[in-house]
Amino acid sequence: MAVTTDVSRTTLRKITLRLVPFLGLLYFVNYLDRVNIGFAGPSGMKADLGLTETAFGFASGIFFIGYLLLEVPSNLALHRFGARRWIARILLSWGVVATAMAFVPNETVLYILRFALGIAEAGFFPGILLYLTYWFPRSQRAKIVALFMVAVPVSTALGSTVSSLIIQYGEGILGLSGWRFMFLVEGIPAILLAVVTWFYLTDSPSLARWLTPDERRWLSTEVAAEHETVEQAEHWTVRKALTHPRIFGLALIYGGIVYGLYALGFFLPTIIKGFEEQYGVSYSVVQRGLINAVPYLIGAVVMVWWSRHGDRTGERTWHVALPALVGGLAIPVALYLGNPFAAMTAVTVCAIGVLAALPTFWALPSEFLSGAAAAGGIALINSIANVSGFAAPYVTGWLKDWTGTQRAGLWVVGGCMVASALGVLALRRRVDSAR
Repeated sequence: MAVTTDVSRTTLRKITLRLVPFLGLLYFVNYLDRVNIGFAGPSGMKADLGLTETAFGFASGIFFIGYLLLEVPSNLALHRFGARRWIARILLSWGVVATAMAFVPNETVLYILRFALGIAEAGFFPGILLYLTYWFPRSQRAKIVALFMVAVPVSTALGSTVSSLIIQYGEGILGLSGWRFMFLVEGIPAILLAVVTWFYLTDSPSLARWLTPDERRWLSTEVAAEHETVEQAEHWTVRKALTHPRIFGLALIYGGIVYGLYALGFFLPTIIKGFEEQYGVSYSVVQRGLINAVPYLIGAVVMVWWSRHGDRTGERTWHVALPALVGGLAIPVALYLGNPFAAMTAVTVCAIGVLAALPTFWALPSEFLSGAAAAGGIALINSIANVSGFAAPYVTGWLKDWTGTQRAGLWVVGGCMVASALGVLALRRRVDSAR
């Protein structure tokens, strides 16, 4: 038993150190290229291209229509052809499109490139989630997914500052405005990382020459045994995973959570800029970037701690429902408060709720999905849920144009998150009663 414990400990440490930081780096670049339009918008892009708030929201969100169309086929292709090749292909294609954003001439081409970026990125996030199930036992996954997904708040926090600096000091370089230079600089790393990925990633534990034979044997046996247990308990085919009401229920729940994530991601820089008029303050581009970073830095710490707590206790439902509920109740009050500090406190609580709910959510489908069914089911959940990625910025922008304030949009964010909290509790009760 002691020998097995030592092998498991050293193996998990090795794969964590080798895979998680690299995958987190890829997701950092991925998420930044997805949301950096939020930094470009209030920093000259909307003015240069003549975009209304509704048009800006549509451009931000149309990414997810392309993403939705190819998410499931892309993840099934990854399962068939291997993560190394397929993730490298995704990186290369999205890097080319992200770089091309630097040269967008008008509103129509902006829509086309954002749509193409969604097609290029399709399958990346669910592909990584699927890939992690090949390497980590179920008892470790919420923590590992959190360590991987910490790239979301870090990319937004660090990315907001870096993007702001690039916009401010890149003005005029290569004859480009600051926001265009930002797209150019932030698109190139994906192309370079495509080459690194091709040589660095390993498709499965059995092929990992960087593990000892005992470590490969233990890990392959452990993960295979878990997958077999899942299949024997409740056999899921790809077809079942793509048509079962439980999958669609999880997709709606996740959609409510990521609605908050993308509404904040795309419009928080605009909200912070609005503080200048609302509260009579003045911020530089870099100061706005630093303020934007605060909710995500705090959220990153809570995200990792909360997911570790979920793994330790083995409880999943309340670890999703509670933060979603707290975050949903906090966000609508943000713009009713009397000063920017109080408003940002409410925004921070919402960001904590969103980020804490995300990694543990992905432990729910892995309780009953494995193999090709996991590839299809996870991709379907993510693709349907990411319709929120289109709806959140578009609806938020439309409500801002219609009402003249960000308040209505934030009430919608709160409602979606509260609905997700109630939904995950209802789904768990229904699954338990069916057993």
